Amino acid sequence: MQCVRAWRGLSPLLRGAQLSARTQTQSYTTAARMDLSGIYPPIATPFTATEDVDYPRLEANLQKYAKIPFKGLVVQGSNGEYPYLTEEERVEVVRTVRRSLPADKLVMAGSGCESTKATIQLTEKMAAAGADVVLVVTPCFYKGKMDSRALIQHFTKVADSSPVPVVLYSVPANTGLELPLDAVTELSQHPNIVGLKDSGGDITRIGLIVHKTKTQDFQVLAGSAGFLMAAYCVGAVGGVCALANVLGRELCELERLCVSGRWEEARVLQQRLIEPNTAVTRKLGVPALKQAMEWFGLHGGACRSPLQPLTEAETQQLRRDFTSDGWL
Repeated sequence: MQCVRAWRGLSPLLRGAQLSARTQTQSYTTAARMDLSGIYPPIATPFTATEDVDYPRLEANLQKYAKIPFKGLVVQGSNGEYPYLTEEERVEVVRTVRRSLPADKLVMAGSGCESTKATIQLTEKMAAAGADVVLVVTPCFYKGKMDSRALIQHFTKVADSSPVPVVLYSVPANTGLELPLDAVTELSQHPNIVGLKDSGGDITRIGLIVHKTKTQDFQVLAGSAGFLMAAYCVGAVGGVCALANVLGRELCELERLCVSGRWEEARVLQQRLIEPNTAVTRKLGVPALKQAMEWFGLHGGACRSPLQPLTEAETQQLRRDFTSDGWL
């Protein structure tokens, strides 16, 4: 199999003075240097029995993740249940992660809101809390009006104002809206927009985005472990994968195999990851991810209402999806 990476890594982000104090020019210079390549778990948010954020258990998870060769962590992504957290909680979780995580690990913080104004404000707060880069999801409540013109204006205004680099986030399974190709192509030219997390799973689209943006410092991250190898084949540089919360070392190994061109070994490992990945994403979702975390020695726990725990039948199905491929 002849697969190559279309993008070659830039030098790592250099941590400097407080980002919020930098000029916009300095921010854009930082954006041009940022290397996103690698694996990121979109971490879960543990809760107490009263549904408050359980910061001690969060920190315990972070200590375990620090021992895995992740490039960084995504905080307040879809698996962090960000729509169910207050703005104050979202920012405090990011602050906690940055304080607990080694300095060489990137913190990519979800700062997307429905309005452009709110997104700009939360982006600034995330940067002040220690985020190295923000992940901005497509606004979708009025999805019938979220055409390319509206989305380009939204992301451009956010990137113009952001003190840290911006990664676009397309997750049609949750938003019912895919970020259009023409919008991605135009936005890739913005000096403070460094990449895209694409969770749609359309490999032809990912390959075309890589091709259309190859003249820019623009990097594509696969949004799921189920198509990670295929995404590397068409030029993606890494992945933000829910399954990395429980099989993080294995996903980092898959990355290593792909980057080193060991495609047959990569294929075998990728195939074993598909069923458990589907179980904790499209099939059973965040409650399943949190249950699997418990099996693998991490703190998952319950979700915040109205998300419901797995039924007994769903739990048994989840266990089968992990045991059939030898993970449990």
